[in-house]
Amino acid sequence: MELHPPFFSANTGIYTSINAPIVLPQLPTIDLVTHLFSTRTTNGGAIALLDSSDGSSISYEELPRIVSSIASGLHSVGIRQKDVVLMLLPNTILFPVIFLAVLKVGAIASPLNPTSTSREINDHVSECPPVTVAFVDCENELKLGSSGIIRIVVKVPQVLNFEHSQFPLFSRFLSSDPTFNPKWALIQQTDAAVLLCSSGTSGPSKRVVVTHGNLISAVELFVRFEASQYVVGGKLQNNVYLCILPMFHIYGLSLFATGLFALGSTVVVMRSRFDAKLASQAIERYKITHLPVVPPILPRLIRAKKDGRFDFSSLIQLSSGAAPLSDKVISETVDNFPSVDFIQGYGMTETTAVGTRGFNNEKFKKYTSVGLLAPNMEAKIVDVSNGLTLGPDSHGELWLRGSSIMKGYLNNEEMTSKVIDSDGWLRTGDIAYFDQDGYLYIVDRLKEMIKYNGYQIAPADLEAVLITHPEIADVGVTAFPNDEVGEFPMAFIMKRNGSRISAAEVMDYTANHVPLNIITKWLHIRK
Repeated sequence: MELHPPFFSANTGIYTSINAPIVLPQLPTIDLVTHLFSTRTTNGGAIALLDSSDGSSISYEELPRIVSSIASGLHSVGIRQKDVVLMLLPNTILFPVIFLAVLKVGAIASPLNPTSTSREINDHVSECPPVTVAFVDCENELKLGSSGIIRIVVKVPQVLNFEHSQFPLFSRFLSSDPTFNPKWALIQQTDAAVLLCSSGTSGPSKRVVVTHGNLISAVELFVRFEASQYVVGGKLQNNVYLCILPMFHIYGLSLFATGLFALGSTVVVMRSRFDAKLASQAIERYKITHLPVVPPILPRLIRAKKDGRFDFSSLIQLSSGAAPLSDKVISETVDNFPSVDFIQGYGMTETTAVGTRGFNNEKFKKYTSVGLLAPNMEAKIVDVSNGLTLGPDSHGELWLRGSSIMKGYLNNEEMTSKVIDSDGWLRTGDIAYFDQDGYLYIVDRLKEMIKYNGYQIAPADLEAVLITHPEIADVGVTAFPNDEVGEFPMAFIMKRNGSRISAAEVMDYTANHVPLNIITKWLHIRK
């Protein structure tokens, strides 16, 4: 008789978490904001958000008041429950405040990559329920133009100390009645809270509907649970996190715009795109203890550490997610940060970033694993050829089930049913296996996705753009490996008869239709 570890049932084929279950709120009518502010750990730091550039900050005493004021302002311009609010903003300390205010009203936040083109913005808005309000920075205000697709555009400053006359509507929101209490908005845990873009388990991109309950699960099963591993003397340490991840992405959103506020942690926000020197300066200046990253950041961080000009001694944890890491980068990270707890994690937009987190102890130091299943999470490893479930050390498609699984894809029941079965199992499209100790390893993927700088790019999305060019007859997009960013998109293009289009012209055309940070870097043009 074959023996199996206790976390795997041969009868059901289900893996359960080694970690103890966590009791989640059972009351149907509780929203994320109420949960955050009513369960916040009070022995953390006094500062909630801090700007790494100028040192301006928002305290935990101020945070609920500012969130309520902006929520009151939204209500005053007619925003009601289940309205959609677009957020086209870069990282600032105001991003989380606006996000929480939208949810407090009962509206649905839709954060979008701030480098999106005008066409992408219009496409996104047209596929959503009517979008009444958009929060934008100055640059993206120009992208919206005068199309009139959104009734109210709120221009948002990038700094806390701003000239109020230049941002009149946002200033009005900030000065709105902070005693605002939307008693009319009886928000259910099952209500939509966020619409996020994702290429999902297959392309093209879709709109993921994340609920208040999903976000509460992320707070408890991912953020608070992980932080509980760093309790000293019965008290949570005053953790200081550096935010260099985009908050429009589920990884950054679940941490820096939601979960960490339940811990009383301080979030230091970098406004600029990642710069190793600036990040190193921030780590030293603000005594950063926790640094979540995506794989392309690690080699640059390692070079900064080797340079020896900055003090990294405050770091307690370095965590990586959103894309695979090479063995070489893992080895160099561990060698260069020997006193730092280095872990990997696994999650998706469709799982509200909940999945696994790595935990190293004296017995197990499994740096190449993405860790153990989060509390309350279940998994299957399914043979893609026959649909049978597989035990430890066998490779198959990873399926996940739990309270953090998305509500579905917006207005796409067919795709939702293909990804989530009738029993609630999400097919991730990733090939993985569990070892005998319950640690998960991601080894491949079924889906045709390109992992660039932590972002998922659907080849079908780029193909759909390129095929619209009048001189392109056919196109195929695939991945080209790169040590710095993981993978670049690479397009193979067949020109129409008589065309003299060049690679540079195709690049320019692509740049006008997709965000600049995922523009194709190599092109092979067939005559």
